[in-house]
Amino acid sequence: MPIPEKGSKHTRSSRPKPVHHASDFGLDVSTGDDDMFRWFLLSYLFGKPIQSSVAAQTWRLFVARKLDTPWAILDSSHRALVRLLDEGRYTRYDETTARALHTCMEQLVRNYDGSLMYMLENSLDEDEFSKRLQELHGVGPKTAEIFMRETEELFAQRVE
Repeated sequence: MPIPEKGSKHTRSSRPKPVHHASDFGLDVSTGDDDMFRWFLLSYLFGKPIQSSVAAQTWRLFVARKLDTPWAILDSSHRALVRLLDEGRYTRYDETTARALHTCMEQLVRNYDGSLMYMLENSLDEDEFSKRLQELHGVGPKTAEIFMRETEELFAQRVE
């Protein structure tokens, strides 16, 4: 195997990131806000610079502790979120992720009554939905892309 040139992005150990789907985690976003939010939370964690297995493990802790709604996350103290993130091995990003999650949930509740389905229904198309998602704190293009893999069908149903 040829050795990558100096400065190349690809090394022998680099592997493509796995592509995850909501169904891999027992979720179906078309059933409504509960699964849609759980997928959003998982996408939010997947969108961070951390191993996907760590993101999935941390998400499972959120669900197990019933911190799987915007209101539950808002009601949780910063310290409690940091402890949960540490337990999930988010140690380098625990403080920033906890703060970002609180801010994101505040925006989601304030602007969309905590409902991603409401956000989707009030978006003219997928581009507007992506833009609205990315207005939430900590949601960039990658997180929006991961999340929206599962909403394509909902937009397709509108056209029919």
